[in-house]
Amino acid sequence: MNDDQLSTPMSEKTQVSEKTEFEFQASVTEVLRLVIDSLYSNPEIFLRELVSNAADAIDKRKFRAISEPEILGEEEPKIRLIPDREAKTLTIEDDGIGMSREELIEYLGTVAHSGTREFAKAIEEAKKGDFQLIGQFGVGFYSSFLVAERVDVISRAAGSNEAHRFSSDGRSSFTVEPAERDRVGTSITLHLKEDCLEYLEEFRLRGLIRTHSDYLPHPIELKVRRPKSGGEEEGDAGEEVRFERINDGKALWQKDPKELEAEQYEEFYKHLTHDFEAPLAYRHFRVEGTMLFSGIFFIPKRPPFDLFTEGAAHGMRLYVKRVFIMDNCDALIPRFLRFLRGVVDSEDLPLNVSREILQDSRVVRTISKQITKRALDLLDELAAEKKEEYLEFWRAYGAVLKEGLHFSPEYANRIAKLVRFESSKGEGLVSLDEYIERMPEGQESIYYILGANRQLVENSPHLEGLKKKGYEVLFLTDPVDAFAIEGLSEYEGKKLISAMDADVDLSDGAEDEETPELGKLEAKIKSALAGKISAVRWSKRLTDSPACLVIPPSGLPPYLERLLRAREGEMSEPPRTLELNPKHPLIEAIREKVEAGEEGVERYLEAIYGQALLSEGSPVEQPAKLASLLVELLTEKLAGQAATPGGGDVRRESEG
Repeated sequence: MNDDQLSTPMSEKTQVSEKTEFEFQASVTEVLRLVIDSLYSNPEIFLRELVSNAADAIDKRKFRAISEPEILGEEEPKIRLIPDREAKTLTIEDDGIGMSREELIEYLGTVAHSGTREFAKAIEEAKKGDFQLIGQFGVGFYSSFLVAERVDVISRAAGSNEAHRFSSDGRSSFTVEPAERDRVGTSITLHLKEDCLEYLEEFRLRGLIRTHSDYLPHPIELKVRRPKSGGEEEGDAGEEVRFERINDGKALWQKDPKELEAEQYEEFYKHLTHDFEAPLAYRHFRVEGTMLFSGIFFIPKRPPFDLFTEGAAHGMRLYVKRVFIMDNCDALIPRFLRFLRGVVDSEDLPLNVSREILQDSRVVRTISKQITKRALDLLDELAAEKKEEYLEFWRAYGAVLKEGLHFSPEYANRIAKLVRFESSKGEGLVSLDEYIERMPEGQESIYYILGANRQLVENSPHLEGLKKKGYEVLFLTDPVDAFAIEGLSEYEGKKLISAMDADVDLSDGAEDEETPELGKLEAKIKSALAGKISAVRWSKRLTDSPACLVIPPSGLPPYLERLLRAREGEMSEPPRTLELNPKHPLIEAIREKVEAGEEGVERYLEAIYGQALLSEGSPVEQPAKLASLLVELLTEKLAGQAATPGGGDVRRESEG
């Protein structure tokens, strides 16, 4: 068994046709304990979770019936709540897709197919309040144990005549055995704890359904007792048992937004996502014209654990004419909005639509454009009217949104208004519009610098000349920034220029006249640093540092090179240009030594090259040799001793 996976639990003890007992893995037992004891703060949500699962099962059966009409039956599928005061049980029945014996073991006997280590790590984060677990791993079924000391599940899968019973107390083991069920679907019977018998009361169940599940499109019926109606001669007619529908049943997205309260949207979101927190924002829309579709999308407060996992399922839930078609329909939204959750109901798509058809559908492309426009409009409103909420959004999803600059250039200008960066003007985030507003007179471009973190980039020698002129510099320290910025060459007529680019020119005429000729120094540097640099020139950007390395027009920032090497492995590095500060005492002294023909200057040039790498955050290939060289030069300077010529070969590290 792979330790990183939750597989089918433990070996069977008897034949499949008889009662079979399984043991939970030790890690699963701990997960269940944490879910039951730690993560659900409000026990009453168990009903919402189980009813939502029942509704999803009916949706799946209806979808399958599109191609297999015979599995649906003649009666409308429904959900039924059956309280039994004498037995102290509450049963939730549905006419959904049902589960086979193997599916009972797989879906209920393991925790949502999640890797044990990843799941346990997420739980620890959730306990700290930094992570929202429910809805991330599909553990809603286990909320049953908040109110029940034992849970029995009897299920019969669509297309099968066999039923099976799953039974567990949520502690160390569970059993699976053959059972009887006269129709397709699932029954979950909760053997309630003594302090949870309130959930057998009619008024309590009605209230919970009205609060959490009133909008579900499937009938939810409650088993009730009512006095029989009899004539005067009959006297007391006694009681009769019947089922009464207790939910409205109209899909929320089909209702007029003016008739709905924020609480209704919140409860619908919780049903849809199994999230326990309210969404950060939402938008209810209806589009009429050549096409007709409606829906609601939400922005969760917290990102899911798999937001940056390649291949993870994201997207909207798709309905066609109120019939559920598929979950996680990624064709409805671009990748840079994959954090959105919601539903879309189309009147123009065929009921038997497939994922392959969706990819080439003109209707879907139109829907996607409309959702994207409305999502960006919503973010514009948040940024303008609710800045704190927008910053909360940006901290959660900013890296995802910036992907659109690179992968969806048609939206680059819209996204550019929403991006936020740290900058050299102090703490906090700044928009590009705010940057332009405070540009000093004479500044024509927007400057930025890429790096691993703020501390590294704000002390970079490449910023010295920009700071001297009072120019603000944006700090791009998110891993996605290196790729995203390629999709944004200018904004509002202002070019975006990297402070590390070779063509950054901050000079004026007076400075040009004072710059000496490189002369012999250039030849000496090219000889000493052969293969490491492409050119040498005097710098117009340095004020305090002796040297820096700049990027040629076709080159990549060193930070991006390291990211690519980490992903792609070994790759060639084009040499960069070495810029020297002509007014720095160290450079002046070296130039004088070269002009005088002194020996051993190569050691100083190696040290300067190594210093330029370190100051920009780039590693050196042989740090021990650089350290030895620096000790040698310091000893020579301070002790007045003659050092042995030579020194280390200080090159940029080939692996980031």
